[in-house]
Amino acid sequence: MKPKIGIILGSMMFLQYYIWGSWYVTMGTFMTKILGSTGIQIGAAYSALAIATMISPFFIGMVADRYFAAQRVMGVLHITGGVLLFLASRVTANGPFYWVILLYSLAYMPTIALSNSVAFRQMTDPGRQFPLVRVFGTVGWVIAGFMIALLGIEQTPYTFYMAAIVSVGLGLFSFFLPDTPPQATTPSSAKSILGIDAFILFRDKPYLIFFIAAIFVCIPLSFYFGFANLYLNQSGMENAAGKMVMGQISEALFILAIPFLFNRIGVKNMLLIGMTAWILRYLCFAFGNMGANLWMLYTGIILHGVCYDFFFVTGYMYTEKKSNERIKNAAQGLFTFVTYGLGMFIGTWFSGFVTTHYSVNQVYQWRSIWFVPAYIAVAVLICFIFFFREKKKIEIAQ
Repeated sequence: MKPKIGIILGSMMFLQYYIWGSWYVTMGTFMTKILGSTGIQIGAAYSALAIATMISPFFIGMVADRYFAAQRVMGVLHITGGVLLFLASRVTANGPFYWVILLYSLAYMPTIALSNSVAFRQMTDPGRQFPLVRVFGTVGWVIAGFMIALLGIEQTPYTFYMAAIVSVGLGLFSFFLPDTPPQATTPSSAKSILGIDAFILFRDKPYLIFFIAAIFVCIPLSFYFGFANLYLNQSGMENAAGKMVMGQISEALFILAIPFLFNRIGVKNMLLIGMTAWILRYLCFAFGNMGANLWMLYTGIILHGVCYDFFFVTGYMYTEKKSNERIKNAAQGLFTFVTYGLGMFIGTWFSGFVTTHYSVNQVYQWRSIWFVPAYIAVAVLICFIFFFREKKKIEIAQ
């Protein structure tokens, strides 16, 4: 891959995730302050992305991959997304806001797969080159958080304005990306897109236990994405979005250690570390404050790298190793569909109901709220300890 192409692809990834980081982290705070939203309404808005995650593979597999160049579809979707983000900033009622966010999510989520497709098709050694390109996406998310803090727009509609401008910019830029014509030559079916061929993995008891645990772990993840920024703001932390990027920085750093640790300490220990980190994070949030326990708030943020990488990134690697060559793609698709789709859909709604239950006139009882995902993580951890039995040398499921 030529250096010029690498710079173009890195810029694409930077903008792709800059957009997401601009509005997603602070949406719960925006909805509370501007729309007067309840926890249920915030959870519903975050569930829109989970719905889009479940639908977008059908769009990619049955339409985009077969009939259109990936970079052109990206361009149209990002420009459309920019318009929808602008509309989201202007809406003043929860009902219309949800539908705008749902439409935006349906436009944005397919661009994740499309941007990956554009990148992979230009690479001569994807295994070595893709991580170097993808890391610019994490950088984009981090810079978005810093910009929100620098501009002082965390609790305003301007986060959506910023995302809208960058979305339109990336849409226009997409038309100048390297040409990535459609490749699909055989019809894509719902069966292949949903990864049904990978269901044979469920015959393997360790993987089945892991798969069920992954769905339940999405509930604590939903609490963090949906309500951590609101909690930190209401706790009195200034520029909370800017400080939350420490979580993405830790994610980028810990991911470098995953391949080494995966082979050194084994998949079970990796997953146990990840689940333990979820418990510690929410205990830190439950007992943290802007006084003597300020360190606990920062610890809860920084633990994001361990929480996410040691469970979800490890989960992708575990799925890869358990799958034979025939079902590898289907298995990864199934894992994504059920966790970021179904799991996050359940988690966002559940977190919304819990936060509404523990609130009076939008005054949240945060300690009680954070105990709930902590209890769920404890339950998953205990079940995992007793029921997950995987050999250190992972065997391919038959």
